[in-house]
Formats: sequence, C-alpha cells, structure tokens
Amino acid sequence: MLHVTARTGDRITTLLPGSIDLHTAPLPRAPGAASSTTAAAASPRPPPGSVPSAEGAGTVVEVGPGVADVAVGDRVGWVEIPGTYAERAVVDSSRLVPLPDDIGFETAAAVLLQGMTAHYLVKDAYPVQGGDTVLVHAAAGGMGLLLTQLVTHLGGRVIGTTSTTAKAGPAKRAGAAEVILSSAVDDLAAEVRRLNGGQGLPVVFDGVGAHTFDASLASLRTRGHLVLFGAASGAVPPFDPMRLAHGGSLTLTRPSLGDFIADRSELLRRAADVFEWVRSKALEITVTGRYALSETARAHSDLEARRTTGKLLLVPGATALGRREETRS
Repeated sequence: MLHVTARTGDRITTLLPGSIDLHTAPLPRAPGAASSTTAAAASPRPPPGSVPSAEGAGTVVEVGPGVADVAVGDRVGWVEIPGTYAERAVVDSSRLVPLPDDIGFETAAAVLLQGMTAHYLVKDAYPVQGGDTVLVHAAAGGMGLLLTQLVTHLGGRVIGTTSTTAKAGPAKRAGAAEVILSSAVDDLAAEVRRLNGGQGLPVVFDGVGAHTFDASLASLRTRGHLVLFGAASGAVPPFDPMRLAHGGSLTLTRPSLGDFIADRSELLRRAADVFEWVRSKALEITVTGRYALSETARAHSDLEARRTTGKLLLVPGATALGRREETRS
C-alpha cells in the first residue's frame, strides 16, 4: 500500500506498505499519508540520484492544515508528480484526482497518465474525426494500445506499427485495422501509403522519435499533422523546417501532458472522461507485468529491451513478484 499526506501549498507524503501503524515508520515532516496497492512503473530513465516515476494511486490517511479538497479516507490518484518509486512522496493536494468507487487502485495507477495523454492527443493535439486513417507507432505499447482504442472509438481507422510479430495480436485486438512489422519493410512510409490506397494520412501519432521521425513525415498527406509526443528511441536531431514546406505544408507539434492539465478543472475533466471510457469499455487497460518495488531495475530492463506490451506496475510492499501476466480492466 502507498501512503499519502496532503498540505496546502506543500506536497503529499506517500508511504509504501510495510506497517499498519503509519506513525511507526520514520515519516518526513509532512501532514498526511495515503496508502495504495500500486504505482505505475513506466517512466523515463531519471537523472542519477533522483527518484523516478510520476504516477500512482492511494488512500489519504492524514490531512494537513488548510487542505479542503481531500479528506482522510479519500481514494486518490496522481500524475506528473516525481518520486512514486519511493516509500514516501510529497504532492500538492490540488494535483490529486479523486477516484470513483468503481475505479480500483491498479486501474487508476495504470490509466491516469497515459489515458489523459491519449485524451489530449485525440481531442486537442489533433481532433480525430470519423473516417480519419491515422498511423500509431508502437501500437502494442501501453500508450499505443490506448491511442488505438480511442481513435477507433471516435470512428477513425488505425494503421499501427510494432517491433515484433508477437505484438501484432494485441494491437489488432485494440482495434488496429492494419499492423506493420517495422523491421520487415524497407520503406515504412510506402507501406503506409499502400495500405491507405496510395494516399498519405492526415495525422501520425509518434511516441518513438528518432527512429520513426522521417517515415512519419513521409507518411503524411498535404497539410498533414505529425504529433510527436515521445522519444522512446531517442530525441529527433535538429532539422530544417523547410522540410515541412517541401513535404506539403506539413505541421509538427511536440505537446506535453502538463500543459493540458495545468488547470485543476481541466485535470479533473480529463480524468473523468478517461474513467468514463474505462467504464464503457471504450478503453480496456492491459496490465502485462507486476513487479515488487525491489524489482524496479528488472521492470525497466524489460521495458528498454522491448519485451513488454501494455502497462507494467510496481506493487509496493510485495516481495519478488517478477510476474508477467495479463489482466484487463
């Protein structure tokens, strides 16, 4: 369980499982604590000396002075808060998302960050319309599966890319109409166009970065949009913006979730939409691995070696899980 505390203008203290009496553990001087069963493990490699991850879920067990938006016993989730891989973390109470009774801790930890990212990508970065055919790179990854489901839910058609044939199945189950094994084609953009009747696409959602950037641009139609939301393969090198003009008046955007949930009302609105999509099964959350906190290095090794699909979770308080099993919610 993860324990969290809140104080106005301060951050929340999160204590991972261990003891029933929270006060028997050495708590930092912060007003409260919450407990949760999970914290999501999929976070970028952190700088040396820092605590990684930025998402989790828990139950508030103590609240500090001046906190009006959460109370003891509230079940909450959070995103974009560093330090979730620790026995304690500190979070501003205004960044907490109340969890509805029908949304469990694992679901919240697995869906909030990537679900709200997918939300702004298909609603704001490029508002997907019925009939749009879009390219989603890494369609079997945690982010790719959510994007594929949402584009399909909104009436679009997904062409997905995967790194292995084994990952084609999950991408198709999520709704991808076509799946390209990226290592099996010499010209990815040409294959994308072939699958779209020889035409370019209105949008490409690219979270891979350096390895796919050129093919992404070449897959677009005139006045198409490249939404570059990640850099799993490394940052895109500097390039001449005239490439966008020569490609057909293309647009490139590099959005980030924080700018789309900066206001609390927007944070809560996006989270509510994501939870509703989960209820309606428009979004199915696939958790393919659970690891004890002590197995964090292994979880990251599995991610970096591209041995995973879906979402991985760290389970605070567990010992040597090392489980690779798929569950959906």
